[in-house]
Amino acid sequence: FNFRGPSVAVDTACSSSLVATHLACQSLWSGESSLALAGGVNVIIDPKPSVALAKGGFLSPDGRCRAFDSRANGYVRAEGVGIVVLKLMRKAVEDGDPIYALIRSTAVNQDGHSNGITAPNQQSQELLLREAYRLAGIPPGQVQYVETHGTGTSLGDPIEVKALGTVLGIDRPAGTRCALGSVKTNVGHAETAAGVVSLIKVALMMKHRAIPASL
Repeated sequence: FNFRGPSVAVDTACSSSLVATHLACQSLWSGESSLALAGGVNVIIDPKPSVALAKGGFLSPDGRCRAFDSRANGYVRAEGVGIVVLKLMRKAVEDGDPIYALIRSTAVNQDGHSNGITAPNQQSQELLLREAYRLAGIPPGQVQYVETHGTGTSLGDPIEVKALGTVLGIDRPAGTRCALGSVKTNVGHAETAAGVVSLIKVALMMKHRAIPASL
């Protein structure tokens, strides 16, 4: 492609491809880049991590990822690659590019203290949500859909839902709902590429104006 701009490899575990997308957006918004490719790749070539994850109780013993289900018992590892092409909207319109979705804002933070890798910090998640919607200029109570992390673990999923409920319930008009989805029920957890898989799902939802069912 003969790219000349910043080339950055990001490793923030499951959020790697979304943090890469965040950095790409920052590069575009600052004028550093005029076009960016962002995404992630996950290839399972060594059995040892799978063995360690299984022994640690992270993986579903029956091979199904049941996000937000009372039967949730772990996640399913998946391979995959996902890439998105990012441009400033005015440039994409000017160039006649097909536009699937508009990224209004991005935000990144870190758990801080928690009870371990399987127990995310609800307060940190709430702070991240508030910051993202503040930057986007969107009242949380107007949000109609959230594509979640939703790995299908009995500890992490409830924490995520509680954080979403706390923030998205603010000033929400009576009777309006916010749907939740997790692409991991459909394709598994692509780990370092998981975030961009979720982003691509939402972009396709916007294009086709439909919410696919979580399995």
